[in-house]
Amino acid sequence: MDKILMQHMGFYGFHGVLDEERSIGQKFFVDVELTLDLSGAGGSDDVAKTVSYAEVYDDVKYFAESARYNLIEALGENIAQRILAKYDLVSEVLVRVKKPEAPVRGIFEFFGVEIRRAR
Repeated sequence: MDKILMQHMGFYGFHGVLDEERSIGQKFFVDVELTLDLSGAGGSDDVAKTVSYAEVYDDVKYFAESARYNLIEALGENIAQRILAKYDLVSEVLVRVKKPEAPVRGIFEFFGVEIRRAR
């Protein structure tokens, strides 16, 4: 199957368990992989036969910046469910949510989750 890749989209959100995370906010990075058949779009050069990554970006942005969750697992799950519900061409979605400023004492690049959902 083919894929549309959307990597390292950055957002400022207010997700977390701690009061500071929910009031001050922090950066989050989201990767999305959409699995779908792109042969129709590739063969016809017709945008109607694919999924608009600009529209998907707007959906991800809404959940990352406007909604609030205690857990990044919930953020990822809501993004995945929205994509499957809205875009019929997508047979599977992979969402990675990365939290580079997690309130953990230590040196790390990020903590994150990977959510994979299919029809």
